[in-house]
Amino acid sequence: MRRTLETALSNAGYAVDVAADGRHAELLTALHDYDVVLLDIMLPGLDGLSILRRLRETTRPTRVLLLTARDTVEDRVRGLDMGADDYLVKPFALEELLARVHALCRRGYPQPAPRLVIADLEIETRAREVFRAGVRIALTPREYLVLEYLARRMGEVVSRAEIEAHIYDERLDPMSNVVESAVSSLRKKLSGPNRAPLIHTRHGQGYILKESS
Repeated sequence: MRRTLETALSNAGYAVDVAADGRHAELLTALHDYDVVLLDIMLPGLDGLSILRRLRETTRPTRVLLLTARDTVEDRVRGLDMGADDYLVKPFALEELLARVHALCRRGYPQPAPRLVIADLEIETRAREVFRAGVRIALTPREYLVLEYLARRMGEVVSRAEIEAHIYDERLDPMSNVVESAVSSLRKKLSGPNRAPLIHTRHGQGYILKESS
């Protein structure tokens, strides 16, 4: 199941770190700030509820989706009372899990609107569709996630490291130029006749999505 979920989430454009046991999961959650943690209750080494308890002892607002084979009301209530944000009983449909992960990701941003607009650019976050001047623009899953992340922080300078942390996984080569490549591709796809640039570079700082002045 772990391999299946990793593949499905990666194909949907998410950066995914995986842990096969509770101790490794505890280490990863201590080292990284995640938008969402998928947490199986029945983990070897350290159970999922113990990891959830330790997460909730910190000040980080990590969203947690519990995965479990236990389908009793008492188990669901216990998990939610301990601070889980959502609960999914196995077996489940991958489409439902992806929808719940996407919903939990949106909770982490101050602008939860299903439609983001800047100048003539429109981003439909639920359908993950992008339009410029009414024309649909086809993006890869990673390109879309980079654009949505910049849009949700519209007007702010976002560093390369922040984009890497939110969009790519821990196996990314620190010397890789994937962020620069994704931004370059986005600029080309968003450009066109009489279209003002929307993604701007702040040299030594990062990127900012804003309407040209």
